[in-house]
Amino acid sequence: MIEKNYQPADIETRMSVVWEDSLAFKAGRPDRRDAVPFTIVIPPPNVTGSLHMGHALNNTLQDILCRFERMRGRDVLWQPGTDHAGIATQMVVERQLMERQQPGRREMGREKFLERVWQWKAESGDTIINQLKRLGASCDWSRERFTMDEGLSKAVIKVFVELHREGLIYKDKRLVNWDTKLLTAISDLEVQQTEVKGSLWYLRYPIEGKTFSPEDPSSFVVVATTRPETMLGDTGVAVHPEDERYQKLIGKNVVLPLVGRKIQIVADEYSDPEKGSGAVKVTPAHDFNDFEVGNRHGLRRISVLDREGCLDLLDNEDYLRDLPEGAAQFAEEFHKVDRFAARKRIVERLESFGFVERIEPHTHMVPHGDRSGSVIEPYLTDQWYVDAKTLARPAIAAVRSGETTFVPKNWEKTYFDWMENIQPWCISRQLWWGHQIPAWYGPDGKVFVAETEEEAVSHALGYYVEQEVITAEQGREMALDRNKREGFITRDEDVLDTWFSSALWPFSTLGWPDDTPEVQRYYPTNALVTGFDIIFFWVARMMMMGLHFMKEVPFSTVYIHALVRDEKGAKMSKSKGNVIDPLHLIDEYGADALRFTLAAMAAQGRDIKLATSRVEGYRNFATKLWNACRFAEMNHCAVPEGFEPAKAKETLNRWIAHETAHTTREVTEAIEAYRFNDAAGSIYRFVWNVYCDWYVELAKPVLLGPDSPAKDETRAMVAWARDEILKLLHPFMPFITEELWEVTAKRDGLLALAPWPLRPVEPTPEQLAMLAVTTGPTDALVSPAWVLPIFDHADFADPKAEAEIGWVIDLVTQIRSVRAEMNIAPATLTALVLAGASAETKERAARWTDVIKRMARLSDISFADRAPDGAVQLLVRGEVAALPLKGVIDVAAERTRLDKEIAKAEADIKRAESKLANEKFVANAAEEVVEEEREKREAALARKAKLLEALERLKQAS
Repeated sequence: MIEKNYQPADIETRMSVVWEDSLAFKAGRPDRRDAVPFTIVIPPPNVTGSLHMGHALNNTLQDILCRFERMRGRDVLWQPGTDHAGIATQMVVERQLMERQQPGRREMGREKFLERVWQWKAESGDTIINQLKRLGASCDWSRERFTMDEGLSKAVIKVFVELHREGLIYKDKRLVNWDTKLLTAISDLEVQQTEVKGSLWYLRYPIEGKTFSPEDPSSFVVVATTRPETMLGDTGVAVHPEDERYQKLIGKNVVLPLVGRKIQIVADEYSDPEKGSGAVKVTPAHDFNDFEVGNRHGLRRISVLDREGCLDLLDNEDYLRDLPEGAAQFAEEFHKVDRFAARKRIVERLESFGFVERIEPHTHMVPHGDRSGSVIEPYLTDQWYVDAKTLARPAIAAVRSGETTFVPKNWEKTYFDWMENIQPWCISRQLWWGHQIPAWYGPDGKVFVAETEEEAVSHALGYYVEQEVITAEQGREMALDRNKREGFITRDEDVLDTWFSSALWPFSTLGWPDDTPEVQRYYPTNALVTGFDIIFFWVARMMMMGLHFMKEVPFSTVYIHALVRDEKGAKMSKSKGNVIDPLHLIDEYGADALRFTLAAMAAQGRDIKLATSRVEGYRNFATKLWNACRFAEMNHCAVPEGFEPAKAKETLNRWIAHETAHTTREVTEAIEAYRFNDAAGSIYRFVWNVYCDWYVELAKPVLLGPDSPAKDETRAMVAWARDEILKLLHPFMPFITEELWEVTAKRDGLLALAPWPLRPVEPTPEQLAMLAVTTGPTDALVSPAWVLPIFDHADFADPKAEAEIGWVIDLVTQIRSVRAEMNIAPATLTALVLAGASAETKERAARWTDVIKRMARLSDISFADRAPDGAVQLLVRGEVAALPLKGVIDVAAERTRLDKEIAKAEADIKRAESKLANEKFVANAAEEVVEEEREKREAALARKAKLLEALERLKQAS
């Protein structure tokens, strides 16, 4: 018995237990042994995280695909797991230690600290997983993995060692994003560009051999900088090779102010003659672009900052080399001064010597660490790198050849832009939490990379015996006695970038490097669903690693979803206070309502503007479905044994079978094409408009009438269509549909494992051949999405039934529309004249007179050769229906009202167009504000068109 009120919380708790107890989502079920596999790996959320709206969207879309394919008979593996999130997790635990006034990480030591992190992971690491379960994610939770569990760690170490052996991993001194608070290199994804109001300092660099005078422009070159403190590390000045102002100076030197070091003027196209003076200072150790300029011209790299962001000048051989006498005193004065304090003091010193030409206010983007909030420094340091350029070549070719495709396709351009300009990938991090780099250093700094310490020791002892650093006897003793080799080799303290282990996710989670049955069956995966912001950081790297180690692309399709923004289109952020918590929405409206909202708004390439009112609206949709199922139950609607909907006799029932088949096709094709919004829109329209508003309403006279064969058939058809709806809606709203299936369908088995509504028919030989080529010979009519035309509801197609019921619906709809436009009160009944009606239309009208009169609020239906004067004429499926409104409405008053509404719409259009025509407004206003004006204009244009149509109809009644 269906409860009177729909209570999402009760249903969600109950259904979660049912699914878990029945192992509904387990891959490799015995009944799917011969089925074609369908695999998705979850983008592993940070173990520190909690469900945010991006997670909710991403996992809802994945779940729709998995539930859809599971119902189509596939052996679905949705592989779950979490990422160890190096920096984030380490920060959480360090913060806990500080808040509890316990010893910090350094005082505690690496081993004890890592014990605390694992303890925290055991206590709190399942939070995000439990929240994903609340959302309804149908992962195979029995296979949950963690990027630092034993199996994945084994894969990470093997990959590092093999790539190093192949020369694709190496150590180098390059610039990295350095966080001076966390004291580690970080990835570009962990850097936030923040707009800052600062200054632009124009500095005079004296030309060597000329007497410097601030009044003599020929004695100096002007360069501009936003970071005067880094000038101490300048090793060149760049000018454009075609800039006539500097042709005679190229190759000559300037003298670095305050420091006295001579640096060369070089010609490089990086310098823009149109900006500033056309000359730029080159600081290769403190700017990524300058690093490249320096490489092109062989300029020295002089790092003048330390790990904490303080000036590091004393004992700095690179800085002190070639300095004139007396410059060391300056180094001592500024040594270990914080970079921002040093900036102020250096500018004061420059001004006192006349080296500052001018200072201008300057708003620019400054990189900040997304977790520390500290200003990020380009920092020259020794790190481990992957030769990404070499690994990228096959990954580029795979997308170009179509082995992997992006949806929407325009993201392929972004992928190619990144991959074709890829730089070496810095994979080392100065953290303790993570996969420690499997590299050991000998007493002379020689590196030994190995999968285990024992293997590294063996290599090292062999090497140093060969080099005669130790004797063969010493080598044997050290190999046998750990104490004797203590400190002989030491392990690299750094850990690997989190993205390194994540890059192996599609195959490491299946048990690689062991040759497991799961690797054989579920790799490569079918689809990856992810956000555009990690195409480079994750998608591209999975492509590189998958192709290199598995010799196959890791997934055939990459679906890129957009952002979820607030209802005005602004990006959600804590600082703006506009973050919408999905868990609050689930508490308020239910997981099904949130899921359906996200799917219904997930148009390809378009960000989602999420309003709570939309979620509430889809909660009402769930209630509508609930009440429709209660109505069916109260009217004893059930599908009898052996019922065949294709053999229904009643026109109305044949029509709903036709409409169900049509909707099934639409929903199926839309999901296959990753058009989630179209699929959701189609099922929404069918449930609300077709089934509830029309079919059930039109069926009520039969259901509430005396017993008859027509009533029996209608009861069966109401129940059959309801069951088809539950199947179609299940991927989107799994909780309510599973509950209603259990209560109303009264069949064995879960809805989650029920067959998808499209039933198999005999495939053509050509289709079977294609299936064999793609998936290998199989007896099961379980196929990849492209072969689905062999599944059909062709028997349910009934154009004649659709024409008749469609005519009734269109007629009533248009009459209702006119009544609304003309402000006709519901209590006022109007007449209807069918002008020049065909015999078929007359027969339809006779059969449906009572229904049409009741639903369209009509007093009478009559026939005439032509429409009477003063009647509003409607064209319904090619024939004229007329509403005589003379005397029913005040035509003059209605005309006045419509004129006012049209004028108001025109004013709204003009106001919006005026703003959008203002280039300054479009350029400076927030993106969401501009978009809101566009939407206002479109809404006003649509409103005006509707009003003009109503005005034209009114003229007919004059």
